Amino acid sequence: MPAVIEHLVRRLSWEELDKAYLRRLVEIARDEDLNGLGLRQPPSRQGDASTASIGGNPPAAAADIVARQEMIACGLPLVPLILSAYGGRATVQLRVKDGAVVLPRQVLATLAGDPRILLSAERTVLNFLQRLSGVATQTRRYAEALGSGRTRLLDTRKTTPAFRMLEKYAVACGGGWNHRLGLFDRVMLKDNHLALLGFRTGSESLGAKDLPGRQLAAAVSRAKNNAPELPVEVEVDTLEQIPAVIDAGADVILLDNFNLPRLKMALRLIRGRTFTEASGGITLKALPRLAGLGLDFVSTGALVHRSAWTDIGLDWKT
Repeated sequence: MPAVIEHLVRRLSWEELDKAYLRRLVEIARDEDLNGLGLRQPPSRQGDASTASIGGNPPAAAADIVARQEMIACGLPLVPLILSAYGGRATVQLRVKDGAVVLPRQVLATLAGDPRILLSAERTVLNFLQRLSGVATQTRRYAEALGSGRTRLLDTRKTTPAFRMLEKYAVACGGGWNHRLGLFDRVMLKDNHLALLGFRTGSESLGAKDLPGRQLAAAVSRAKNNAPELPVEVEVDTLEQIPAVIDAGADVILLDNFNLPRLKMALRLIRGRTFTEASGGITLKALPRLAGLGLDFVSTGALVHRSAWTDIGLDWKT
């Protein structure tokens, strides 16, 4: 990837994630399960009633976290944080790394320690791993459909509230690339922003699709002046809008819901003078047809919002 593109996309690494943020997510998940977090009236009895009913002081035990299907593993470094949040009387040995291809019946990690801790933490551990591995696995399917050419597969901001950085990390583990992380790191002028530039003639209001290129160019210029350190991406609806947007210095042109013939026409018009991104209606079936067009990016929220949880279980060792 050319160095100039590095300020537009990235792959989040585990080291970049804030451990205080991760601990807070883990603690929220724990307290939902043990204490009814989220209920207006907390339950009178809290804690793991099932495990408490066993009684006694059971000896240390061990259990494997096992894949029930082929998948891309993701979220395993969370397991030590989860065990710590449940009291810390248990340890984990990770058997694979995030991003690894895992086969059915393969052991992802081995837990050992107080079985009461393992029982209480089991569902929280599995929920995180199944969700994140599902996103990584879905991303790998899309990345393989797109192929290994120049076009990069991007995620979007369509993420589970409060889980964005983890889900974007999962996309990176699956072989995708991260688009902007939030509203803070890119100026992105999409249709709803551009509709605000529409002007009124009598009782009619003209929206983004009716804006001539010069008005889009003016919006790009204002954005670059307002936040010169950030890349500026602008959505276009017509081919006629493209030349002025390029002249205004847009870093990326978003070709949203362009069909294949219009994408080809747009790319011939742009001629590599700015980065290009296709979005809208991106499916597994469509990706191979987009791969050879010369696009820089293809983005889709389906990497997250259409992913399915993977099947992972906990098996006690005897």
